[in-house]
Amino acid sequence: MAYVAVSALSHPGLVRTRNEDSLVAGPWTLCATVTENPQTLVFPLGTPLVVAVADGLGGQPGGEVASALVVQRLAAAGPRLAGEDDVREALHACNRQVYATARGGGDALATMGTTVAGAVVQPESLLAFNVGDSRVFAAPRDGVVQLSVDDSPPRAPGQRTTSLVTQALGGTPEYRAVTPHVTTTAVAPGDRYLVCTDGLTDPLPNDVLDGVLREYDDGRAVFELWKAAIAAGGPDNITLAVVRVVDG
Repeated sequence: MAYVAVSALSHPGLVRTRNEDSLVAGPWTLCATVTENPQTLVFPLGTPLVVAVADGLGGQPGGEVASALVVQRLAAAGPRLAGEDDVREALHACNRQVYATARGGGDALATMGTTVAGAVVQPESLLAFNVGDSRVFAAPRDGVVQLSVDDSPPRAPGQRTTSLVTQALGGTPEYRAVTPHVTTTAVAPGDRYLVCTDGLTDPLPNDVLDGVLREYDDGRAVFELWKAAIAAGGPDNITLAVVRVVDG
């Protein structure tokens, strides 16, 4: 029987005082958690399985509330996400819920928001999705390929990263609709994917991600990626999951 192995870790990094990232894998969620040892979960390949990260917007209150709300909602909706339209509607519903919760939370939550990126794994396909600058990569042996689309402004020559996003779930005083990025790719046994917040990709260029994923599998790859981000300064919360499809 084929299955999906998900190895994940979430950590505040070395600069932030708290972790505003959240993660979902199937019905399991990590919210505002500190882990240094990867957790590995195994799921049968069949019913749609959602694996996603949400990164609460820094510099605005309530980021951890927004990210937790989104992954909890995705955990509940996950088994019903059979196609691209299902994923888009789920993300629109998440956006509406973030705004509704912000309106009811007073000044403490008024402009809370979060990015989100993830994948829905099915027997023959994977739906990659995102709003914001958290990322999804395919990780074949010949090099990582980004499947998500960064929602960020144009960068100056030589600038590799930016802390600004052009859309997020919530994050503004008045409701703003989003345009989720959703793509479908074929899945086969042995395929691997990386889902992560920008706390991993800001300090680590793609060639470092690729080198670690070539050398290590599953939980060890997650640990080595986290360790590399910490060695590079750990400037932000770091949350990542390596997803592997296995022919049982």
